[in-house]
Amino acid sequence: MDDILEILANDARVTPHEIAKMTRRKAADIKKAIKKYEDDGTIIKYKAVLDLDKTRGQSSFVRALIEVNITPQKDVGFDNVAERIYSFTEVTSCYLVSGAYDLLVIVEGANIHTVSNFVASKLSSMEGVQRTSTHFLLKKYKEDGQILKKVNSRKRLAISY
Repeated sequence: MDDILEILANDARVTPHEIAKMTRRKAADIKKAIKKYEDDGTIIKYKAVLDLDKTRGQSSFVRALIEVNITPQKDVGFDNVAERIYSFTEVTSCYLVSGAYDLLVIVEGANIHTVSNFVASKLSSMEGVQRTSTHFLLKKYKEDGQILKKVNSRKRLAISY
Protein backbone atom coordinates (compact mmCIF):
# COMPACT_ATOMS: atom_id res chain seq x y z
CA MET A 1 0.00 0.00 0.00
CA ASP A 2 1.17 3.53 -0.70
CA ASP A 3 2.71 5.16 2.39
CA ILE A 4 0.25 8.09 2.23
CA LEU A 5 -2.71 5.72 2.23
CA GLU A 6 -1.23 3.66 5.05
CA ILE A 7 -0.78 6.76 7.22
CA LEU A 8 -4.31 8.01 6.53
CA ALA A 9 -5.84 4.55 7.10
CA ASN A 10 -4.22 4.49 10.53
CA ASP A 11 -5.19 8.08 11.43
CA ALA A 12 -7.25 10.22 9.04
CA ARG A 13 -6.52 13.34 11.12
CA VAL A 14 -2.88 13.49 9.99
CA THR A 15 -2.42 16.63 7.89
CA PRO A 16 -0.67 16.69 4.51
CA HIS A 17 2.10 18.74 6.14
CA GLU A 18 2.63 16.04 8.80
CA ILE A 19 2.58 13.30 6.14
CA ALA A 20 5.18 15.26 4.16
CA LYS A 21 7.47 15.31 7.20
CA MET A 22 6.95 11.59 7.80
CA THR A 23 7.65 10.64 4.19
CA ARG A 24 10.28 13.31 3.47
CA ARG A 25 8.27 14.66 0.56
CA LYS A 26 6.79 18.04 -0.27
CA ALA A 27 3.44 18.96 1.27
CA ALA A 28 2.17 20.09 -2.14
CA ASP A 29 2.91 16.63 -3.56
CA ILE A 30 1.07 14.99 -0.66
CA LYS A 31 -1.98 17.23 -1.17
CA LYS A 32 -1.96 16.42 -4.88
CA ALA A 33 -1.75 12.67 -4.20
CA ILE A 34 -4.56 12.81 -1.64
CA LYS A 35 -6.77 14.75 -4.08
CA LYS A 36 -6.07 12.12 -6.76
CA TYR A 37 -6.99 9.31 -4.35
CA GLU A 38 -10.22 11.09 -3.41
CA ASP A 39 -11.13 11.77 -7.06
CA ASP A 40 -10.47 8.21 -8.28
CA GLY A 41 -12.39 6.65 -5.38
CA THR A 42 -9.40 5.06 -3.64
CA ILE A 43 -10.25 7.18 -0.58
CA ILE A 44 -13.99 6.82 -0.21
CA LYS A 45 -14.49 8.72 3.04
CA TYR A 46 -12.85 9.59 6.33
CA LYS A 47 -14.31 8.22 9.54
CA ALA A 48 -13.76 8.07 13.25
CA VAL A 49 -13.71 4.76 15.10
CA LEU A 50 -16.10 5.15 18.02
CA ASP A 51 -16.88 3.05 21.03
CA LEU A 52 -20.64 3.13 20.48
CA ASP A 53 -21.30 1.57 23.87
CA LYS A 54 -20.21 4.88 25.39
CA THR A 55 -22.37 7.03 23.10
CA ARG A 56 -25.59 5.01 22.86
CA GLY A 57 -25.71 3.09 26.09
CA GLN A 58 -25.33 -0.66 26.15
CA SER A 59 -29.02 -1.49 26.52
CA SER A 60 -30.28 0.76 23.72
CA PHE A 61 -28.24 -0.53 20.80
CA VAL A 62 -27.88 -3.93 19.17
CA ARG A 63 -25.61 -5.15 16.40
CA ALA A 64 -26.06 -8.54 14.74
CA LEU A 65 -23.97 -10.54 12.30
CA ILE A 66 -26.25 -12.41 9.94
CA GLU A 67 -25.14 -15.31 7.77
CA VAL A 68 -27.26 -15.41 4.62
CA ASN A 69 -27.54 -18.19 2.06
CA ILE A 70 -28.89 -16.98 -1.25
CA THR A 71 -29.71 -18.38 -4.66
CA PRO A 72 -27.47 -16.73 -7.25
CA GLN A 73 -29.32 -15.27 -10.21
CA LYS A 74 -28.50 -16.06 -13.81
CA ASP A 75 -25.99 -13.65 -15.40
CA VAL A 76 -25.61 -11.52 -12.24
CA GLY A 77 -24.68 -14.05 -9.56
CA PHE A 78 -25.03 -12.70 -6.03
CA ASP A 79 -24.85 -8.99 -6.89
CA ASN A 80 -28.56 -8.18 -7.32
CA VAL A 81 -29.64 -9.88 -4.11
CA ALA A 82 -26.71 -8.32 -2.22
CA GLU A 83 -27.65 -4.88 -3.57
CA ARG A 84 -31.26 -5.27 -2.40
CA ILE A 85 -30.03 -6.36 1.03
CA TYR A 86 -27.45 -3.59 1.55
CA SER A 87 -30.00 -0.96 0.50
CA PHE A 88 -31.88 -1.37 3.79
CA THR A 89 -31.01 1.33 6.34
CA GLU A 90 -30.58 -1.30 9.06
CA VAL A 91 -27.68 -2.86 7.13
CA THR A 92 -24.31 -1.27 7.92
CA SER A 93 -22.10 -3.76 6.05
CA CYS A 94 -22.57 -6.55 3.53
CA TYR A 95 -19.86 -8.96 2.36
CA LEU A 96 -19.74 -11.84 -0.12
CA VAL A 97 -17.78 -14.58 1.64
CA SER A 98 -16.56 -18.09 1.03
CA GLY A 99 -17.60 -21.00 3.18
CA ALA A 100 -20.87 -22.32 4.54
CA TYR A 101 -22.89 -19.21 3.67
CA ASP A 102 -22.80 -16.60 0.90
CA LEU A 103 -23.22 -13.20 2.52
CA LEU A 104 -22.26 -11.79 5.89
CA VAL A 105 -24.61 -8.93 6.72
CA ILE A 106 -24.09 -6.61 9.68
CA VAL A 107 -27.28 -5.04 10.99
CA GLU A 108 -27.83 -2.43 13.69
CA GLY A 109 -31.00 -1.61 15.57
CA ALA A 110 -32.33 0.09 18.66
CA ASN A 111 -32.96 -3.23 20.39
CA ILE A 112 -33.11 -6.98 19.83
CA HIS A 113 -36.74 -6.77 18.68
CA THR A 114 -35.91 -4.25 15.95
CA VAL A 115 -33.23 -6.53 14.54
CA SER A 116 -35.44 -9.61 14.87
CA ASN A 117 -38.27 -7.85 13.03
CA PHE A 118 -35.87 -6.82 10.25
CA VAL A 119 -34.70 -10.42 9.80
CA ALA A 120 -38.22 -11.87 9.94
CA SER A 121 -40.11 -9.33 7.84
CA LYS A 122 -37.55 -7.98 5.39
CA LEU A 123 -34.53 -10.25 5.04
CA SER A 124 -35.82 -13.82 5.38
CA SER A 125 -38.84 -13.18 3.17
CA MET A 126 -36.80 -11.65 0.35
CA GLU A 127 -36.78 -13.47 -2.99
CA GLY A 128 -33.47 -15.29 -3.42
CA VAL A 129 -32.78 -15.65 0.31
CA GLN A 130 -32.74 -19.34 1.26
CA ARG A 131 -31.93 -19.11 4.97
CA THR A 132 -30.36 -16.90 7.60
CA SER A 133 -28.52 -17.39 10.85
CA THR A 134 -28.35 -14.44 13.23
CA HIS A 135 -25.59 -13.87 15.79
CA PHE A 136 -26.04 -10.97 18.20
CA LEU A 137 -22.87 -9.12 19.10
CA LEU A 138 -22.42 -9.28 22.85
CA LYS A 139 -19.18 -7.37 23.38
CA LYS A 140 -16.57 -5.70 21.19
CA TYR A 141 -12.90 -5.91 22.08
CA LYS A 142 -11.32 -4.60 18.88
CA GLU A 143 -12.74 -2.86 15.80
CA ASP A 144 -11.06 -1.55 12.66
CA GLY A 145 -7.68 -2.41 14.15
CA GLN A 146 -8.30 -0.45 17.36
CA ILE A 147 -8.55 -2.03 20.79
CA LEU A 148 -11.64 -0.56 22.42
CA LYS A 149 -11.22 -1.61 26.01
CA LYS A 150 -7.85 -2.13 27.60
CA VAL A 151 -7.77 -5.32 29.62
CA ASN A 152 -5.98 -5.14 32.94
CA SER A 153 -3.28 -7.76 33.05
CA ARG A 154 -4.23 -10.24 35.71
CA LYS A 155 -1.43 -11.98 37.45
CA ARG A 156 -1.97 -15.31 39.11
CA LEU A 157 -1.74 -15.19 42.82
CA ALA A 158 1.12 -17.11 44.31
CA ILE A 159 -0.03 -20.20 46.11
CA SER A 160 1.93 -21.39 49.07
CA TYR A 161 1.41 -24.49 51.12
